[in-house]
Amino acid sequence: MIYKRGKVWWYKFSFNGELVRASTKQGNQRAAEQIEAARRTGLAKGEVGIKEKKECPTIGRFAETEFLPFVEKNRREKPRTIEFYRMRVTRLKMFPRLWNAQLTAIRQEDITAYVAARQALGMATSTINRDLATLRRMFKLAMEWGTVPELLAKVHLLPGENRRERIVTAKEEAAYMNAAAPLLRDFARMSLDCGLRPEEIYRLRWTQIRSASIEIHTGKNAEARRSIPASPAVTEMLARRRSEVSEEWVFPAPTKTGHINADSLKKQHADAIKAAKVSPPFVPYSFRHTCLTRWAALPGMDLFTLKKLAGHARIETTNRYIHMNDERPRQLLEKIMGGSAWAQNRAQRPK
Repeated sequence: MIYKRGKVWWYKFSFNGELVRASTKQGNQRAAEQIEAARRTGLAKGEVGIKEKKECPTIGRFAETEFLPFVEKNRREKPRTIEFYRMRVTRLKMFPRLWNAQLTAIRQEDITAYVAARQALGMATSTINRDLATLRRMFKLAMEWGTVPELLAKVHLLPGENRRERIVTAKEEAAYMNAAAPLLRDFARMSLDCGLRPEEIYRLRWTQIRSASIEIHTGKNAEARRSIPASPAVTEMLARRRSEVSEEWVFPAPTKTGHINADSLKKQHADAIKAAKVSPPFVPYSFRHTCLTRWAALPGMDLFTLKKLAGHARIETTNRYIHMNDERPRQLLEKIMGGSAWAQNRAQRPK
């Protein structure tokens, strides 16, 4: 039989009482079926022997020899991402019960013990969840690469994580903009008006600005690729920067990548928060959250349009931005059905 795991088809069958299972490395079902048939024929003719089972690596060996090299190769333009995963792997190393266990031997109680140990140290739920998300990522890659056929344990994130979903008020926005340095002000305006992720603004090229729209070509998921209309304020800001900047980046900087990053704005943001006397303070990502929340409140804005504009992979993520009160559904139904039809419908209800 063949079955799909992720985007790739695998085959599994018994031969002389022994299980034969491997990836076809094919995304096409017909090609996978042909590979499985060829494998069966080869075994039957004695042309190919059953592969000896590889020794299953420990989570530590897999992390150091396969996972981290993969991250370093595929995230070369994101040094902070590489450092993030290095830190998470270091934390796993501090828990020998997991670190020294073979991938196929890890059980649910081992993960539960790891969580309990982190909680005993007073770690926040969000911090523990980042460790668990890294472990889950390693499990997924180990199965995709055929390092292990199957895993006993599943990784679930802890509930109750505090989300940084601070909404910036109009008064706070005005005070912040007045206090912000020019570079920070331009960054904040683009985030507030277009809802872009900070990383999308950092890496923005002039080739992505087309007909008063901003084209996002890459991102953390396939849905991140999208086109966002630029507001008049952003259009004006981009025209000004275009006359000042001759490089490929909209926000160039003397960094390894040639463009700004989180460190470029860190001190400027802290100074602006202090000068504007904003309390409680917020992080730059709050501008995106504020933008999406404001868009969600626009008349006629539906969940699926907001999801597309935000570049979210899951509708559940977008749903967090919809703060609907009892009046809004009534107004929307009145608009759809028409005032008279709505009134007639109400009048016909049983008393």
